[in-house]
Order: sequence, then structure tokens, then C-alpha cells
Amino acid sequence: MEATGVFKGWFGTHWYGMLYRHRDEHDAEAQVLPIIAKGKLVPGMEILDMGCGRGRHAAIFARNGLRVTGVDLSPECISAAQGIAPAATFAVFDMRMPFATARFDAVVCLFTSLGYTGDRRDDDLAVAAAATALKPSGLFVLDLMNGERATSGLGAVETHVVGDVHFEVRKSREHGDIVKEIMVVHPGGKEFFKEVVHAWSAEEVKSMVLRAGFRIEDVTDGTCSAPFDPDLSDRIVVWARKPT
Repeated sequence: MEATGVFKGWFGTHWYGMLYRHRDEHDAEAQVLPIIAKGKLVPGMEILDMGCGRGRHAAIFARNGLRVTGVDLSPECISAAQGIAPAATFAVFDMRMPFATARFDAVVCLFTSLGYTGDRRDDDLAVAAAATALKPSGLFVLDLMNGERATSGLGAVETHVVGDVHFEVRKSREHGDIVKEIMVVHPGGKEFFKEVVHAWSAEEVKSMVLRAGFRIEDVTDGTCSAPFDPDLSDRIVVWARKPT
């Protein structure tokens, strides 16, 4: 399977890391520590971080004694992750394919790592691959944006300035997707990027997880502790187990 343009042209760039520099290990810790506690994950367990990006979540899992493997489609992200979390193992890998069979105690897919290809069957493949990688009774945590909340305030231009780099970001909704157009103005010129991700609903996410054979235990917001509220929650976090 080929990588789609958004993976090749935006997520692996220096600009992406600059724009989302606030999404660092401190931000990741606020989600990872509740996952460890709620999921009853203990040192020595093996965890697969699907769509691991630059490794900020993997670093926190590893710091808490878990044996972490992170996979991502972007070679640039994997290179950065290896520097951030040297105790973890990383690989450039298409998570729509099974990485292992009945190996991991837990699989996580965090910070909206699904929904970018325009084909929901790809997302089903990724969730099925998570089920294949898990041991029986293994934990699966899937974290996606709440599409209904994400569509509020669309159309306005957001401006971000980082040093001598200016970002202009405009969001819109098209055919059930959130479209983000990013203009980067820097001393060397201008660059334009486009990110398209599905606007998920909780029912869609739960149905996808159930189709993969999981048993859903809970659905929370991004704090991983408060119940999901379709009108107030920015994130949809589904907690599921592979049957024994």
C-alpha cells in the first residue's frame, strides 16, 4: 500500500513539528499516565504504539517501564522518535497491515492517527491489525477527534507565529471530512500544505471497533477519565479488549 500525500508532504516536515510544538512530552504525559492507570499496565508489559509520530507518547510509556514498539508511515517521524525515546523500538510501517500476531499486552492509537486516506476501509484494516497484534484479553485504546466539536468555528483563519515563521491555517468541512489548509511563510518563501481527516462520530468509532471483534469497555473524553459527551468532548477515546 502506498503512503498518501498527507503523510509524505506534511506530517514529516519540520513545519509540522514547529506548528504543534506544544504537543510535547508534557502534553502526552497527561494522557499516557491515565491510560497506564486505567488500563492496569505494569512494567514489563509490551505495548504497540500505532501511528506513533515523533514518539512523545512512546517516551512516557517507556519511562514507566513498558516495553514499547512504535510504528509510523513517516521515516522522518520515526527518526525523530528514536531520538526522543531511545529505550523504545521503532519501525517505519503501514499500520493497515498486522505488525505481529498475539504479541502485545496493549495497543494504542492516539491523537487521531486514522481517517486520512479518504477510504474508511483503511481504518477498518488498521483496527483489525491492532486486534491481530494483541494477546487475548489485551487492551486497545483508540483516540480520535470528535468530529462534531471539530466543525465549530470553521472558516476563520488562525494565525500562528513561531520566530520568523508565520502559519496561516484555515479549516473547512467537505463531505464528512475536516480540511485544513496550511500556508507557511518563512524567510525562504512560502509553502502550502493540505491535511484532510475524517470528522469522526462516536457511533462510527464504536462500530469500527466492534467490527474488528473487540469488546468495548468504556468511551471517555481526552482526559481518559470523564465520560464522553458528544456536545462537549473534543476527543473520543474508546477502551476495548480482545476477547479471550
